[in-house]
Amino acid sequence: MSKRDYYEVLGVSQDASEKEIKKAYKKLAMKFHPDRTQGDKSKEETFKEVKEAYEILNDDQKRAAYDQYGHAAFEQGGHGGGGGHGGGFGQDFGDIFGDIFGGGGRGRQRQQRGSDLRYNVELSLEDAVKGKSLEIKVPTYVSCEPCDGSGAKKGTSAKTCSTCHGHGQVQMRQGLFAVQQTCPTCSGKGKVITDKCTSCRGQGRVEKTKTLSVKIPAGVDTGDRIRLSGEGEAGEHGAPTGDLYVQVNVRDHEIFVRDENHLYCEVPISFVTASLGGEIEVPTLGGKVKLKVPKETQTGKMFRLRGKGVKSVRSTSTGDLMCKVVIETPVNLSGDQADLLRQLEEKMASSNKKHSPKETGFFDGVKKFFDDLKG
Repeated sequence: MSKRDYYEVLGVSQDASEKEIKKAYKKLAMKFHPDRTQGDKSKEETFKEVKEAYEILNDDQKRAAYDQYGHAAFEQGGHGGGGGHGGGFGQDFGDIFGDIFGGGGRGRQRQQRGSDLRYNVELSLEDAVKGKSLEIKVPTYVSCEPCDGSGAKKGTSAKTCSTCHGHGQVQMRQGLFAVQQTCPTCSGKGKVITDKCTSCRGQGRVEKTKTLSVKIPAGVDTGDRIRLSGEGEAGEHGAPTGDLYVQVNVRDHEIFVRDENHLYCEVPISFVTASLGGEIEVPTLGGKVKLKVPKETQTGKMFRLRGKGVKSVRSTSTGDLMCKVVIETPVNLSGDQADLLRQLEEKMASSNKKHSPKETGFFDGVKKFFDDLKG
């Protein structure tokens, strides 16, 4: 006898979503389950057919194979018929209502992995750019040595839970309904420790401050994280260890401001150098370099020093250093020096040349503004 199409069995279309398939299965399972049909063999066979269809269509890989090859994909030792999927009717019905009431799942609980930890480290800009190795002390939980993380006293071991017989869950029936719940005796572990380790009191882990060596790669910046696998907290009763994340924060620098691969700084120059031009020394992370300032340079002029920036951990190229020159006004002038400046100003004022084009343009704009207001 040929099998019916699985989509037809569940009453859904071929493009039905996972949610629609599950909804259809629950509806049919409640209708045809043997606990409700009182020994009706035909309905029992229908339930097996529904269950088989659901197990195929609810699995992405099996569904894809069925869509391409049909029932032939599961013949000759393939997925097989409805009765060969393991588990009894009671277990199936428990799964159906477990989804509704929050029980769900079979077997014991998976061991809970230890918690991840975070350690904040503060670096100077120089260390962040060049990289650095450092030692950190991390308070955490580590696996208990005397019991090797099992929680049981040396020479003993955990025993199978007598309540759930190692399954980690118990099934409670209330008339038609069957609901699976976490075993209250073993908390879902399937085993209980009757003779606990005195060092860890049955937890399988103890508190300890670990000293770790951390290599900070060159080019890190604020917000970057370095993952140390397996250096977090040990899980209870031999469960896997979590990870440690080293969170980087780079302190503000007195001279430089970093923006990804580029560095920025301000360099003060005298008004004489700005007017006549000259050569000045500019700081970089690798030492001082010479910068030629052309004559008539205005304050705020930006100079780019290529390749004098930073190479970040996510880049293959090195950024630039951007130097902004700021003209510094002389202070603490003597009488003679002040007289010389006045003489210079008088000579420039009597000249036919415009020595301060921005100043002239600004006041011309101000005059036009007030003239327009009057008009």
